[in-house]
Amino acid sequence: MSKALITGTSRGIGKAIKKLFEQNGIKVFAPSREEMDLNSNNSIRNYVVKLNEDIDILVNNAGINELAGLEEITDEKIQDMLQVNLIAQMHLIKLLSPKMKANHYGRIVNISSIWCDYSKEKRILYSVAKAGVKGLTIASAVELSKHNILVNAVAPGFVNTEMTARNNTPDQIKELELALPIKRMAEPKEIAEVVYFLASEKNTFITGQTIFADGGFSCV
Repeated sequence: MSKALITGTSRGIGKAIKKLFEQNGIKVFAPSREEMDLNSNNSIRNYVVKLNEDIDILVNNAGINELAGLEEITDEKIQDMLQVNLIAQMHLIKLLSPKMKANHYGRIVNISSIWCDYSKEKRILYSVAKAGVKGLTIASAVELSKHNILVNAVAPGFVNTEMTARNNTPDQIKELELALPIKRMAEPKEIAEVVYFLASEKNTFITGQTIFADGGFSCV
């Protein structure tokens, strides 16, 4: 049985990923914030050491998106956004990849965002962090692919989640949907399906890529 560590599974995309993996017979470890605090590198390290499992699949899904423009950002906001969205992902890859190397098998999927290549007002911190995830994915793939550890990222567009509802008014959401070629937002399960393929044994050659699951957002 494959074993997966998935972060940020309490709602939205992460919850859908966890459900889909479990439906397909994967044993999922989904630490709560109390068990593994992504704001603390020591907490991340302690959790992995205590877990002591041969993890085959890592899904770095957890993320935060606090809206702030250039004049509104603070050192604290910069640190928080980069720590949770980027640095924690890097530490988990560093901590879990040695056993993957020993087993000559691993699949890592990082959740990025369309805002890694695009942006809008008040998304500067999020765009910087998610662009970093794209770079982390490429660099990790260069180092790990020779060990049969494939590393990819998924960049969702607008998804029907609490985060989207929190950061956009109903009128803004309707406007966003009409602007998309597909004319609707994604459901979390649709993003989970992309993650599942990249994390599965069916993926034998895709590595270092950021897959845009955006309903055509990047086409227009």
